[in-house]
Amino acid sequence: MASGDDDDPIIQEFDVYLAKSLADKLYLFQYPVRPSTMTYDDATHLSAKIKPKQQKVELEVAMNTMSPNYCRSKGEQIALNVDGTTCEESNLYSVKMMDKQTLTSIQATTDTSRYAAAIFRKGEFHLTPLQGILQMRPSFSYLDKADTKHREREAANEAGGDSSQDEAEEDTKQVTVRFSRPESEQARQRRVQSYEFLQKKQAEEPWAHLHYHGIKDGRSEHERQYLFCQNMGATESTELVKTPSEYLAMLMPPVTEEKIVRPSGPSNVLSMAQLRTLPLGDQVKTLMKNVKVMPFANLMGLLAPGTDSTAVLRCIQQVAMLVQGNWVVKSDVLYPKSSCSPHSGVPAEVLCRGRDFVMWRFTQERSIMRKEVAAVIKLPPEDVKDFLEQMAVPRVNRGWEFALPSDREFVKKHPDVAQRQSMLWLGIQAKLEKVFNFSKEDFAPKKDSQAEPVHVSGEQRLKAAREGARDQQASLQKDLDTRRKGPASGSKAAAAAAASSGSAPAIRVKQEPLSDSEEPMDTTSDASAIPNGSVNGYPGSPDPQNGHAAPGPELQDFVRTTFRRHFVLTLSEVKRLLNLHLAALPPGRCSLGTVSDRALQDAILVNQCKQILVPFPPQIRAASDEQKVFALWESGETFDRYRQILFELFMKNYRVRRNLVQSRLTQELGDNVTKSDVDRLLKDCCVSQGGMWYLKGTMLS
Repeated sequence: MASGDDDDPIIQEFDVYLAKSLADKLYLFQYPVRPSTMTYDDATHLSAKIKPKQQKVELEVAMNTMSPNYCRSKGEQIALNVDGTTCEESNLYSVKMMDKQTLTSIQATTDTSRYAAAIFRKGEFHLTPLQGILQMRPSFSYLDKADTKHREREAANEAGGDSSQDEAEEDTKQVTVRFSRPESEQARQRRVQSYEFLQKKQAEEPWAHLHYHGIKDGRSEHERQYLFCQNMGATESTELVKTPSEYLAMLMPPVTEEKIVRPSGPSNVLSMAQLRTLPLGDQVKTLMKNVKVMPFANLMGLLAPGTDSTAVLRCIQQVAMLVQGNWVVKSDVLYPKSSCSPHSGVPAEVLCRGRDFVMWRFTQERSIMRKEVAAVIKLPPEDVKDFLEQMAVPRVNRGWEFALPSDREFVKKHPDVAQRQSMLWLGIQAKLEKVFNFSKEDFAPKKDSQAEPVHVSGEQRLKAAREGARDQQASLQKDLDTRRKGPASGSKAAAAAAASSGSAPAIRVKQEPLSDSEEPMDTTSDASAIPNGSVNGYPGSPDPQNGHAAPGPELQDFVRTTFRRHFVLTLSEVKRLLNLHLAALPPGRCSLGTVSDRALQDAILVNQCKQILVPFPPQIRAASDEQKVFALWESGETFDRYRQILFELFMKNYRVRRNLVQSRLTQELGDNVTKSDVDRLLKDCCVSQGGMWYLKGTMLS
């Protein structure tokens, strides 16, 4: 203002007044779903009500049922659904037609201290502070009422049909009486912050009914006069008279006094931006409390770039324990003192001991059984399941397996940390042994001669067979020559050979003379190793081509029937169905005995089935039996070609989309492929999730 060449000249000056007559009663209504040219000014307002504390308003507005834009049939149908056919005073629509709608408000903002309504008159500017800013939108609560009415009718119909039986069967019923525990302070705070409690509190405030006056009504004109300052003296406008320093402080308040209103959200949700404003120790603790189990590499990826790994290692050891190379949050972090179980009310100290036992068991084995854990820690099943779900995943017939693969790289890279954690686990183990009265040997795996089979490669087997044949060739040739000369001399030679080798006396077997065209039977295999005289665990004749027994007829009948019913099965599912089949047979009717995996796979392949080599992604953790997928390739039906095309797609990808299947069928078989054919094909062989189709049994986690 002091400079002569001012680029911002003053055009006009006028007085500003602050009106307070309607300061605590003035609301601004917005209608965001209506254009500004379509106001409710000329509409008939039937009723109005308000909840002042919640700043909630409801307006009932009449609808023009004679308008060409109004669908009369829809209006009658809605009224019929809401009120039914009866005429009662409680009906929402009295004329059997939807002739009104309700507008319900929501708060546009919770802080209205910066908003005011202004009116300009005769060079005077009058401001009135706003009490609230509300957005009015149509309410569809009548749909809820229609749904409730429909349920009441169904219940009435069911009750009417069974009323005679209810009267006849009326009898005394057992009543379970439960006594609630005293509510803790933490539980009370959770209850007060819950959505159900807030809804209940809001419903407790009564409605205050209002009278609506139109914009041109005399009462409205009278109330608008209160928008002007009633006292034009200086005492009324002192709040607008400020010194330059005070005015500057109002325009630019100090940073320390600035209050940022963050949007309300769940207490356990924290954005990454907010997380990185915390100290490093709190960041690690917050992440571990939310994730429960995490590799160290993943933890470093969640922290800010450039974070010192040594400092992170120091922090994580305070809130987590090392289990199979991965970090699992400590029990006392999840269950602090003075807290209790949300399921059973068990104190935090008991929960920590039980969860520490579960963690210690996973330091010993990959999988544990839930019933063994429950038998030791003796906690309610809900708490035991909660412990296991935090760090493990259930596996069929294997109990609960640790959620993450062992991180051996971390153990190799940080041996000092691994050694320190091992010492801590020894201390925890000693404490748990005293509390639960067990020893480590109680959980040691039972030693079995067949527990850990020795894996021998094909080359090693071939080499051993050649060496054995070379060692026995001379004795076999000598025995053959002796047997051809005569039975008597053969017997003596055999006895002499047995005596010279120091072996036990052989069983006496009747000898038959051999013709020149016959060859001796190979007796080098150990018949005693074959169970019940069967080969590979089930009866069948030897197959000279592959060297093992062919599948028996009963096993082949089971496989043939099963695959014509299911079309696609994994090896683990076939084994499960076979066990169910054997269990359903009467005693003494089963001649299968023990069926090996090799025999079962052979039976599948000889019955017009084929193994589908599904390319599972590496992140899918599944047993080998779950990744062996077999499908019915030929059944003599014309639909075989449809299935074969589908299986060829799954040999390229473990999941496909429906449009890809349909386009491939159309490409191979022409335009004769119908939608019902595709539906039948996918229903027979696949399951769907998230818009993708998987072969049955291959939709693994």
